Amino acid sequence: MIARTPEEIAVLREGGRRLARHLQALAGMIRPGITARQLEMEARRMVEEDGDEPAFLNYKYASDKNPMPSALSVSINSAIVHNPAGQSDDVIHDGDIVSLDFGIIHGGFFTDHAITRIAGEARDPEDEKLVHAAYEALDAGIAQAKVGNTTGDIGHAVERIAKKYNLGFPRNLSGHGVGRTVHEEPHVPNYGIPGEGDKLVEGHVIAIEPMFARGSGDLRVDSGKDGHAYRTKDGSRTVHAEHTVLVTKSGAEILTEL
Repeated sequence: MIARTPEEIAVLREGGRRLARHLQALAGMIRPGITARQLEMEARRMVEEDGDEPAFLNYKYASDKNPMPSALSVSINSAIVHNPAGQSDDVIHDGDIVSLDFGIIHGGFFTDHAITRIAGEARDPEDEKLVHAAYEALDAGIAQAKVGNTTGDIGHAVERIAKKYNLGFPRNLSGHGVGRTVHEEPHVPNYGIPGEGDKLVEGHVIAIEPMFARGSGDLRVDSGKDGHAYRTKDGSRTVHAEHTVLVTKSGAEILTEL
């Protein structure tokens, strides 16, 4: 989406703030013993209380045979994205890496946001490094989201952080435009060549979302009951961090933060 009016931008900002508030609350609930289904119920409650709509519920991604049956994605350890929380029997355990991916529709506009936390105590310092790397990459990608730069500039910045920490990353999942629907152009990959890809213009609304793995980053789609979750083929642990940003004359404005 290219936001062209102050009114559109105001609605996007409010939607982003609401989404950030919801995810911060959900992140605060991550602890050993809680279930993905409990997080789903709370996510729906908060959105309904605000008079908004969940963005992912019944949305059909390109690779899906069936629409997404949940509002919230709760992806644990080797699952990197799209694990539907409402249909999950997952119980979070001490040391699990838990990624929450959530979107809402406020005033007709979509925002998208993901965070990762470690439940309880980390099992391995490498898990903590993995999570740190995702947020470092997110910051690096956002710094490149400015008028005249390209999606290749963003991808290159994210890829450099993956290589810095010797992490794998999937090439079949990416960031994207957002605003009028869940997924729009441009495609915003987590790798790239500076100067290549789509050029960013003032008003572009994009979701930047680094996804890393401690292994190769090669993925498979879950063949189990949900058929939505992407998991690492080698079983390695993963991380996912995402913000929706607005490209302005002075740089990127993060919409999904408080």
